[in-house]
Amino acid sequence: MSSEPAYNRLRVEERRRRLLELGADLFARHSIDELSMAAIAREAGISKALLYHYFPSKADYFEATLRAAAEELGVRTEPDPDLPPAQALTASLDAFLGWVEDNRMAYSKLMQSATSVGEAGNLIAQVREGTAQRLLDGLAPDPTPKVRAAAHGWLWLMDGVCIDWIEHRDMERTEVRDLLLGALLGTLTAAGWQRPEGF
Repeated sequence: MSSEPAYNRLRVEERRRRLLELGADLFARHSIDELSMAAIAREAGISKALLYHYFPSKADYFEATLRAAAEELGVRTEPDPDLPPAQALTASLDAFLGWVEDNRMAYSKLMQSATSVGEAGNLIAQVREGTAQRLLDGLAPDPTPKVRAAAHGWLWLMDGVCIDWIEHRDMERTEVRDLLLGALLGTLTAAGWQRPEGF
């Protein structure tokens, strides 16, 4: 007869996945300061020692939760290389807005914690940098400084628009998407971007 508790029999990968899912829910409803490792362990139905086995600290748990969300978002918004650039951009932006819509509380909390929690700010900066590079690779592989700055600036605008959208809920997702697409094209054009053929 095994002395291992029933709750400890899950495979390591499966338990980690479940803990990250729990983290996404908890950090969407609470700030990082409102939670303790003991409280998280209780929510997970495991011992605090086992939680520490997976995540050495609350900051590590928070960062792992953010990274899992960023990876999911990256997969969902990966441009389809078989689509023309304009359609690929539209589909990726629509997928991003779908993720925001599905994770309204988490997105709002993430934006709120960006300036107060180092892990959140660092990850947001990494995601923005990667997104800007992906955007430029598709639209302006050899960007001028103005075009590069315009692409980065648009991402800050996008977060502002999304925060307003999830707060007020008075626009359809397609309206938000078209607003953001128009803002991107206007910003890039103002920066001297030459629209590719077929865009």
